[in-house]
Amino acid sequence: MVLFNRYRRGLFITSFLAAPVILYLVYVISPYVQAFYIAMTDWRGVTAAPNFIGLDNFERLLGDNVFWKAVTHNVALLVLLPVITIVIALFFAFLLNVGGKQGVSGIRGSGFYRVVFFFPQVLAVTIVAVLFQQVFRPDGSGMLNGPLMGLGQVFGPDGRWPLTAFEFGPVGFLSDPDVAFWSVLGVLVWQAVGFYVVLFSAGLASIPKDMFEAAQIDGANRVTLFFRVTLPLLWDTVQVAWVYLGILAMDVFAIVWVMTDQQGGPDWSTTVMAAEIYRNAFEYFRFGYASALGVVMFFFTVGFAVLSLRLSRRERIEY
Repeated sequence: MVLFNRYRRGLFITSFLAAPVILYLVYVISPYVQAFYIAMTDWRGVTAAPNFIGLDNFERLLGDNVFWKAVTHNVALLVLLPVITIVIALFFAFLLNVGGKQGVSGIRGSGFYRVVFFFPQVLAVTIVAVLFQQVFRPDGSGMLNGPLMGLGQVFGPDGRWPLTAFEFGPVGFLSDPDVAFWSVLGVLVWQAVGFYVVLFSAGLASIPKDMFEAAQIDGANRVTLFFRVTLPLLWDTVQVAWVYLGILAMDVFAIVWVMTDQQGGPDWSTTVMAAEIYRNAFEYFRFGYASALGVVMFFFTVGFAVLSLRLSRRERIEY
């Protein structure tokens, strides 16, 4: 009877899991497998039987300068985006939860600030891209270049300082190859930081206040509280945030494609691997080559996740 009940329970659970597992295999795993095969063909999306060419697409990647520029930008985002976002998010989360004047309470209005920080997550990525296109406009109507050009008129040759209007703007935030990448990075940080403020705030809320109060009684100041108490107890959450942000850095596409000039320009200064995959597949109709790019991106992403989890592994702190 016990075995029969266990069998019925197992059958019941399996019946519920079967549908999502089948959907996952068909719509997630199957396209990955197909991509590995298509990457070794010269398929252009119109023939029923692609011509198998082996590793030629991967050999071609080695001499593709645009591909290496895209890889360089992804690697730069892989380093900078998690570091900057996590540092800013930890700082604000600490202020919101432990930065109050009295004891270890949060600052006044911390609930409102959490909503404000989280607001960019509500916006669709394309809306964020279009919004910052207007912010970075290279003329006087731009939210940043307008004040810069106004300063140029005030302090220019006719003003008090011997400076020209050009020195105050306009700045080619999206048209200058030396500035465009940093503009994209700034938008990505702005969009991501609010979610991790809320994530780290939830982690801080789960830490008993007694631990902070005991540290304060022992003479710990705010800096010591952060590095000796907060950060070690939040390490697991920071580790997860690092992996998620790294995957975001490898998978970034919509911001670059919608916001920047020439969908990755100017002069390929903001292009990333996902943008080159889309360009090769749907503009040049080189689906085999695009799939090879996708395979390389897949191994980059998986390799980063595995390496990050192994290198950041440490003994779990119980409290």
